[in-house]
Amino acid sequence: MNTQFVINAVFNTGQIVATRGVYDLACENSDFAKFVQKSLNRHVKGDWGDVDDEDKQSNCEALKEGTRLLSAYNDDRFPKNGVANIWIITEADRSATTILLPNEY
Repeated sequence: MNTQFVINAVFNTGQIVATRGVYDLACENSDFAKFVQKSLNRHVKGDWGDVDDEDKQSNCEALKEGTRLLSAYNDDRFPKNGVANIWIITEADRSATTILLPNEY
């Protein structure tokens, strides 16, 4: 998967990794790979995507307190692959950010 430089990140991501499911689908489907990259760019800029208001508030607090960040992004183009959304989780210590399918959690 091609990762691009992110400008104006609001936190450190640490090492960026993807699960096997995300990686395989991104390799097979360039549109999905672009969706993943766009979602990652949104995540590191503090756009938490399609999480509820409570999770958005938790993420805003996590930025101040240094706890885990969780984003979710939906794209209805991919249900044919059994995938309509991805999650992105940045660990509390900011050592790693993982891109995964919800069923891989």
